[in-house]
Amino acid sequence: MSAMPRKKDHSVPTSADASFEDALSGLEAIVESMEHEQLPLEELVASYEKGSALLNHCDAILKTARGRIELITLRNHNDSQLEAQAPTTSPATAEAPNDDDDIRLF
Repeated sequence: MSAMPRKKDHSVPTSADASFEDALSGLEAIVESMEHEQLPLEELVASYEKGSALLNHCDAILKTARGRIELITLRNHNDSQLEAQAPTTSPATAEAPNDDDDIRLF
Protein backbone atom coordinates (compact mmCIF):
# COMPACT_ATOMS: atom_id res chain seq x y z
CA MET A 1 0.00 0.00 0.00
CA SER A 2 1.26 3.44 -0.84
CA ALA A 3 0.83 6.01 1.85
CA MET A 4 -0.77 9.29 0.91
CA PRO A 5 0.97 12.37 2.19
CA ARG A 6 -0.44 13.39 5.51
CA LYS A 7 -2.18 16.69 5.48
CA LYS A 8 -0.69 19.15 7.93
CA ASP A 9 -3.05 20.81 10.34
CA HIS A 10 -2.62 24.51 9.71
CA SER A 11 -4.50 26.52 12.25
CA VAL A 12 -5.61 29.41 10.10
CA PRO A 13 -7.40 32.26 11.83
CA THR A 14 -10.83 32.83 10.39
CA SER A 15 -12.04 35.51 12.77
CA ALA A 16 -12.37 39.06 11.51
CA ASP A 17 -10.82 40.05 14.85
CA ALA A 18 -7.56 38.19 14.17
CA SER A 19 -4.45 40.28 14.68
CA PHE A 20 -2.39 41.28 11.67
CA GLU A 21 0.40 38.93 12.72
CA ASP A 22 -1.99 35.98 13.15
CA ALA A 23 -3.67 36.65 9.81
CA LEU A 24 -0.31 37.01 8.04
CA SER A 25 0.96 33.81 9.64
CA GLY A 26 -2.18 32.00 8.52
CA LEU A 27 -1.79 33.35 5.01
CA GLU A 28 1.83 32.19 4.90
CA ALA A 29 0.77 28.72 6.08
CA ILE A 30 -1.85 28.52 3.33
CA VAL A 31 0.64 29.58 0.64
CA GLU A 32 3.20 27.06 1.93
CA SER A 33 0.58 24.32 1.93
CA MET A 34 -0.62 25.16 -1.57
CA GLU A 35 2.93 25.25 -2.92
CA HIS A 36 4.32 22.10 -1.34
CA GLU A 37 1.46 19.69 -0.68
CA GLN A 38 -0.56 17.78 -3.17
CA LEU A 39 -4.05 18.82 -2.26
CA PRO A 40 -7.27 17.88 -3.99
CA LEU A 41 -8.78 20.61 -6.14
CA GLU A 42 -11.59 21.29 -3.66
CA GLU A 43 -9.09 21.88 -0.85
CA LEU A 44 -7.00 24.11 -3.09
CA VAL A 45 -10.04 26.24 -3.89
CA ALA A 46 -11.05 26.38 -0.22
CA SER A 47 -7.48 27.33 0.73
CA TYR A 48 -7.45 30.03 -1.93
CA GLU A 49 -10.72 31.38 -0.59
CA LYS A 50 -9.40 31.48 3.00
CA GLY A 51 -6.17 33.06 1.81
CA SER A 52 -8.05 35.73 -0.10
CA ALA A 53 -10.11 36.58 3.01
CA LEU A 54 -6.95 36.76 5.13
CA LEU A 55 -5.26 38.97 2.54
CA ASN A 56 -8.24 41.36 2.57
CA HIS A 57 -8.16 41.37 6.38
CA CYS A 58 -4.43 42.19 6.41
CA ASP A 59 -4.97 44.92 3.82
CA ALA A 60 -7.74 46.50 5.90
CA ILE A 61 -5.55 46.47 9.02
CA LEU A 62 -2.68 48.07 7.07
CA LYS A 63 -4.96 50.78 5.66
CA THR A 64 -6.23 51.58 9.16
CA ALA A 65 -2.69 51.74 10.52
CA ARG A 66 -1.57 53.95 7.62
CA GLY A 67 -4.48 56.32 8.27
CA ARG A 68 -3.63 56.52 11.96
CA ILE A 69 0.04 57.25 11.19
CA GLU A 70 -0.93 59.97 8.70
CA LEU A 71 -3.23 61.52 11.30
CA ILE A 72 -0.50 61.48 13.96
CA THR A 73 2.00 62.97 11.51
CA LEU A 74 -0.45 65.71 10.50
CA ARG A 75 -1.25 66.46 14.14
CA ASN A 76 2.47 66.69 15.00
CA HIS A 77 3.07 68.92 11.97
CA ASN A 78 0.20 71.24 12.99
CA ASP A 79 1.45 71.35 16.60
CA SER A 80 4.92 72.31 15.35
CA GLN A 81 3.46 75.08 13.19
CA LEU A 82 1.42 76.44 16.11
CA GLU A 83 4.48 76.45 18.34
CA ALA A 84 6.48 78.27 15.66
CA GLN A 85 3.74 80.91 15.29
CA ALA A 86 3.29 81.43 19.03
CA PRO A 87 4.37 84.86 20.27
CA THR A 88 7.78 84.84 21.93
CA THR A 89 7.00 87.72 24.30
CA SER A 90 4.70 87.45 27.25
CA PRO A 91 1.40 89.39 27.17
CA ALA A 92 2.53 91.62 30.04
CA THR A 93 5.54 92.91 28.12
CA ALA A 94 3.91 93.10 24.69
CA GLU A 95 3.06 96.52 23.28
CA ALA A 96 -0.52 97.65 23.47
CA PRO A 97 -2.28 97.23 20.13
CA ASN A 98 -2.83 100.32 18.03
CA ASP A 99 -6.56 101.12 18.11
CA ASP A 100 -6.29 102.77 14.69
CA ASP A 101 -5.76 99.35 13.08
CA ASP A 102 -8.80 97.74 14.70
CA ILE A 103 -11.92 97.15 12.67
CA ARG A 104 -15.07 97.68 14.63
CA LEU A 105 -18.54 96.71 13.57
CA PHE A 106 -20.44 98.56 16.32
